Amino acid sequence: MIVFLIGLLAQVFYTARVLVQWIRSEKAHRIESPTLFWAFSLMGSMLLFVYGWLRHDFSIVFGEFLSFYIYLWNLKAKGIYYFIPRWLPALLMLVPIVCLVYVAQDFTSFSRLFLHNANVPVYALVWGTTGQFIYKMRFVYQWYYSVRHHQSLLPLTFWYIAVTGSLMIIIYGLFRSDFILILGQVGIFASIRNIMLGHSAKEKKPHTQSSVKGEENDNETT
Repeated sequence: MIVFLIGLLAQVFYTARVLVQWIRSEKAHRIESPTLFWAFSLMGSMLLFVYGWLRHDFSIVFGEFLSFYIYLWNLKAKGIYYFIPRWLPALLMLVPIVCLVYVAQDFTSFSRLFLHNANVPVYALVWGTTGQFIYKMRFVYQWYYSVRHHQSLLPLTFWYIAVTGSLMIIIYGLFRSDFILILGQVGIFASIRNIMLGHSAKEKKPHTQSSVKGEENDNETT
């Protein structure tokens, strides 16, 4: 019961981040990257990591481990580090490292519980881990894109990767009868909507640019 509640709370944070980002984007008529999206992502990630660990689910642990530092980077890019104690980001950065050290001390037990889990056949483990990898790689791409543009952004490709990964995780969740995993993918609807908003913004941009050029030509003529 406690394990279920931890997973449920993690998905509450993940659902909250989706709603915040979705509402902000609808108001702006373009894809937005609000600070709360990253704060909720970090809190949800930590809780879901614990949930995956208690469930001995390698795909979940792997997925959360992959994106943890990217959430921290985006919070730093948003300037939130100026409003929290300096020791807190440093402490959070140590969390994955401590987990790695713990695993290294007894990798045999980790392998037996996580990689040879009787409840998860090899093909399901490979499918679930691949789904988590694709789903979390959207944040690697987001980080790369944001670094190039010197600000925290959520590019259009991010949402295409999200939809692909979500579909794979839903299938994995159905196989494992994991309500928590399936619940976490309700954000697929927000991902599809963000794709629509992204294309809409792209269509408006050339029109706006041509209008500006037309005005410039009119000014030159007069």
